[in-house]
Amino acid sequence: MGGNEQKFVQEAFDTNWVAPLGPNVNGLEKDLENYLGSDCHVGALSSGTAAIHLGLVLLGVQSGDEVICQSMTFSASANPILYLGATPVFVDSEIDTWNLCPTALEEAIQDRIVKGKKPKVIIAVHLYGMPYKVDAVRSIANKYEIPILEDSAEALGSTYKGQKCGTFGDIGVLSFNGNKIITTSGGGAIVSPTAAVKDKAVFLATQARDNAPHYQHSEVGYNYRMSNICAGIGRGQMEVLDKHVNLRREMHHFYQEIFKDSDGITLFSPMNKDYYCNHWLSAIIINPEKSNGLTAELIRLALEKENIESRPLWKPMHLQPIFEQYPYYGSQVAESLFNTGLCLPSGSNLSPMDRKRIKDAFAKIVS
Repeated sequence: MGGNEQKFVQEAFDTNWVAPLGPNVNGLEKDLENYLGSDCHVGALSSGTAAIHLGLVLLGVQSGDEVICQSMTFSASANPILYLGATPVFVDSEIDTWNLCPTALEEAIQDRIVKGKKPKVIIAVHLYGMPYKVDAVRSIANKYEIPILEDSAEALGSTYKGQKCGTFGDIGVLSFNGNKIITTSGGGAIVSPTAAVKDKAVFLATQARDNAPHYQHSEVGYNYRMSNICAGIGRGQMEVLDKHVNLRREMHHFYQEIFKDSDGITLFSPMNKDYYCNHWLSAIIINPEKSNGLTAELIRLALEKENIESRPLWKPMHLQPIFEQYPYYGSQVAESLFNTGLCLPSGSNLSPMDRKRIKDAFAKIVS
């Protein structure tokens, strides 16, 4: 917490704005629009998952359609496809950014077209805050006239060629879950280059109530709007967003020092200066052939003995029981990353003592 969150929340109580609308909701949306730039329009919602669901609805996805989705991601990227009765088509990662592989993406599109099912949408994810290959993915999307739903849930504060993540898609998605760069306890947002799409999203998110003096509904609506109290937390968090990004990036630099001389342990880092990563999570890849037999799981268990939590990378969607029957295109990049990768403690609030414990633990593990 930055300090002013309680002030905005108290204002909500003092003015009796406790519903899913109000000054804090409007203020948070404006703060995010100013931060993201690019003439974007933001609608605050109850979660990032809700934003993905509404994004798919707004892009015209219906039952029986196919939606391409990056396989290596959290399940919230893919679950809304099933909400709509559509079919997910999963695509492998590439090794540079761990995100959507342009080669496999085009292969998937071409094959689905041959099979009579042109994909309706491409869901591209900025994994762990690392921008995907924006230009390459956009070029393919434009070539086949397929819109991009940009999942920037982990990438608020990241940029590609100086432009903020969340503003590259036909529709963008943000998350303010409790583990993100900033939080509203839960919550998310939908980002659009046009006011009309944002207004439509807000309309659907408030039960699609028609403009009438009575309760009239001509479309299916959802209870997806953010509460004014949660938005108050978000307004306070926006004041410390850049600080939080810098703290996460400092953790990445901390790990750079730890692993700079380590054989077989590679820290996930940007491929060049076009990619500015918030390093929402710092992650490593371990090559047992070069690390004296160390594996990701051995390191995880060793850290656990020191009461230090680490986790495997996201398990690819095409390997998940709920999704394994759906089409998949690519090789084994995502699977290999899952088998050899590890997410390390990366929080904005890690203390010098925490860092010393981590450093000492790795010195013990490597030796």
